[in-house]
Amino acid sequence: MATATSTSMAAIAGMLPRLPTRTTTARCSAKPTIPARPFSSSIKQVSESKRSNLFQIKASEDASSAPDANELFNDLKEKWDAVENKSTVIIYGGGGVVAIWLSSILIGAINSVPLLPKIMELVGLGYTGWFVYRYLLFKSSRKELATDIESIKKKIAGTE
Repeated sequence: MATATSTSMAAIAGMLPRLPTRTTTARCSAKPTIPARPFSSSIKQVSESKRSNLFQIKASEDASSAPDANELFNDLKEKWDAVENKSTVIIYGGGGVVAIWLSSILIGAINSVPLLPKIMELVGLGYTGWFVYRYLLFKSSRKELATDIESIKKKIAGTE
């Protein structure tokens, strides 16, 4: 079996045209090559010394302003301890993660349909134009939008 395979491969290889091993390509360039100018060593030393000073200053600033990991962990722990209904927070957080995951799958499916992404972009642009015309273009409509947002805030907070 192995000899039959090797002989058939040799027969196929014998049928393929042979390519030249060395090819020459003509290079056409509109711009002539210009040799690089050497810089003075004194300019290099000055720029390197300025650069090293900047790095030293930057490193000292970053080291002093870096947040401590333990401090960050303690702040998060205090905020978590202040939460009264932890199970609700966990459920909402998990629901948020699942919603993001599902929307990612849905957007991927929409993007795979040939003309649909462009149509969705047009719908989004149309809605954006309508929103700007309806709520942002005139002063009275901006006031109306502000009052609508405030009423929604009050409904969410439960004060209304």
